[in-house]
Amino acid sequence: MILGKVVGTVWATRKDEQLVGMKLQLVRELGLDGKLKSKFVVAVDSVGAGVGETVLFAQGSSARQTELTRNKPVDAVITAIVDKFDTK
Repeated sequence: MILGKVVGTVWATRKDEQLVGMKLQLVRELGLDGKLKSKFVVAVDSVGAGVGETVLFAQGSSARQTELTRNKPVDAVITAIVDKFDTK
């Protein structure tokens, strides 16, 4: 899983039938220092995250392992909303 921040929402009125009803979020990776990195993904939101929230997301075949995304054309999925993280 990768640490990220939801920075926006993506609307697509025309999309694959298997994606209908899924919320798409724009997520930028976060460094351990809490600063945004330049890399971003569009991820299916499986947990109800909102803009500004810190999240964990999975990519690749792991993104198709949630109940919502199983066997769907998805390459990134938000799997958790992060309450807090500590580094040493």
